[in-house]
Amino acid sequence: MEKVLLVGVNSGRDAEFERSMEELENLAQACDLEVAARTAQNLSAVNTAFYIGSGKVEEVGRMAQMLEVQLIIFNDSLTPTQQRNLQKALDLPVWDRTGLILEIFGRRARTREARLQVESARLQYMLPRLVGMREALSRQGGGAGAGGGYGAGGGFSNRGAGETKLELDRRKIERRLAELRRELEIVEKDRRTQRKRREGSELPSVALVGYTNAGKSTLLNALLARCNPTPEKQVMEKDMLFATLDTTVRRISPGDHRDFLLSDTVGFIDKLPHGLIKAFRSTLEEACSADLLLIVSDVSDEHFREQLRVTQDTLRQLGAEKIPCLYVMNKADRTTQPNRLPRKIGDRIYLSAKAGIGLEELLEMIREKLFSDYVECEMRIPYTDGAEVSWLRENALVRRAEYREDGLWMRLSCKRSDAGRFGAYIVSGEEKGEAYEENGI
Repeated sequence: MEKVLLVGVNSGRDAEFERSMEELENLAQACDLEVAARTAQNLSAVNTAFYIGSGKVEEVGRMAQMLEVQLIIFNDSLTPTQQRNLQKALDLPVWDRTGLILEIFGRRARTREARLQVESARLQYMLPRLVGMREALSRQGGGAGAGGGYGAGGGFSNRGAGETKLELDRRKIERRLAELRRELEIVEKDRRTQRKRREGSELPSVALVGYTNAGKSTLLNALLARCNPTPEKQVMEKDMLFATLDTTVRRISPGDHRDFLLSDTVGFIDKLPHGLIKAFRSTLEEACSADLLLIVSDVSDEHFREQLRVTQDTLRQLGAEKIPCLYVMNKADRTTQPNRLPRKIGDRIYLSAKAGIGLEELLEMIREKLFSDYVECEMRIPYTDGAEVSWLRENALVRRAEYREDGLWMRLSCKRSDAGRFGAYIVSGEEKGEAYEENGI
């Protein structure tokens, strides 16, 4: 494992500075890096040339040499100039927080879409840094000579090898970015088609969102084990930042004909690079198009309130802040006795996905949110309309059915819109404006 040194600036305005440095260390460990030490400097404002003061640069250089580190990582995003100056002064590779997160995403991406999105974000991150290096490389070419300067004799003055190489690299990156945009447009089109197909199924959609490592994948697996016990549908879960990047959609069938689609999205993190939010926008649109959001928090983490704020800020950036939501306070068994769980307070539920505590109560809360527009009614469907019977059995909650001479009589619960669609069959119920008769059939 490569040894790294972590460096941060505490401007005095960041009350969560220590938490941010701890998170940077966790990110480094998630990237299989060994943190040798971390150091910080109190500054009212970051140094425009080096991020840290010149004296601190010398101190960091001595620490790096003494600890024999191979890499130095800074807690904030560095400008191309700051990164170039630091690498020259320290004579070591220098990453910033954005570069570290991009590296993790690059290692964890599994699907073609995720790999394309990460590559696009990384190249956009590299491009200004590549261009910014021009000043540091030689542009000196040979003299123009007798027929030299442009316009003098129809020729071009020579450019330095460094500038030529940078110009070629820049063009190569821009061409690759154009290719990635085209490929991602195709992938996004396929995703939109899949989303429309799911929307056409009339099944409501629920999206798991929240801070990375809050337990979203664990909760998805727990609900699958409860409602759809098929091992091949399980997703990977691991106690690690950004263990999964790929969006997964599963059908949850609680057994009462009130099925819904549940999607697991990439986790959020403080100072998540804007380029990554932009690159993963098509993936995160699963959350934007959901009927209900489950905002999952690790309530055992002492910083969970700040993490919840970051999640809400990210949802606002995505334009998903107005979608109805439930707050799932996960890992609550680490903060209280399991026999005191689950606990519901308004739209919050305290549970433990790993221990399977509170799943039934969460499902009930989801039902109340998703199916609040359902109505009770009684229908009489002629035997000639078998397709309608099949559709209702698949998409409504059929409480009772009886075959009579004049057709199939069904007592059921369905969406108000579906009740209107099948209004010709309704004989009693809310849509008829009548009191529902318990002894109807």
